[in-house]
Amino acid sequence: SMPAWNWLPPRGTEPGRAPTMAAMSAALPAVLTIDGPSGSGKGTISRAVAEQLGWHFLDSGALYRAVGLAASWSDLDLTDGDAVARIAETTEVRFVDRPGDDPQVYVNGVEASAELRTETCGATASAIAAIPAVRAALVEKQRSFRRPPGLVADGRDMGTVIFADAPYKVFLTASAEERAERRYKQLKQKGMDVTLAALLREILARDARDAQRPVAPLKPAPDAVLIDTSGTPIETVVARVLALVRTHPAPVRA
Repeated sequence: SMPAWNWLPPRGTEPGRAPTMAAMSAALPAVLTIDGPSGSGKGTISRAVAEQLGWHFLDSGALYRAVGLAASWSDLDLTDGDAVARIAETTEVRFVDRPGDDPQVYVNGVEASAELRTETCGATASAIAAIPAVRAALVEKQRSFRRPPGLVADGRDMGTVIFADAPYKVFLTASAEERAERRYKQLKQKGMDVTLAALLREILARDARDAQRPVAPLKPAPDAVLIDTSGTPIETVVARVLALVRTHPAPVRA
């Protein structure tokens, strides 16, 4: 449920008349959406930007991973959409911030940060994310992260579906080879036994699944700023995203 705060009708609304979308949006805390495919650098960049702005951070992929994990703990058949959607509604996910590190994630009270990061969990998340009822069950959960002073939301449909009215939108891309390479380095550092060829196959399969699913396929919002992160240092991308927020006061959208 949404956090409660004293909510006054935005200016430009009269009693008894539905407020305009722009007035509603202006009254809500600002959101910066950062969408993109697996391995585009979304997580690292979003977290750095949120830290610099002092805004809240939503890792929407972790919610899907958490639901996938809870479903696998329950030995659920992942093709049973209704059963997985029920799990999506009831799974309790809690993020605990750790300065300079990924937040700890508790799934139904169990600390599961490391398990959520595995490739198996990523593949499960991608599979259940194609189920419309699961996406629907997670919409309000994701929107509840929108709190003052602002939110950086990282995912695949943040700018197109979850926060379609966000004043700031970024879509990150990078070549599949570069993304596989990054993921390889990341997982190697964590001591995981992976091969580059297998990761590239996984990323290409995931791209295809994400782009082709009937609900909320992965694509940039028409008003998103596209940034290709291939061969670009993280700091450079972070600076570009911060400049976008700092040099453009939130536009009023009609």
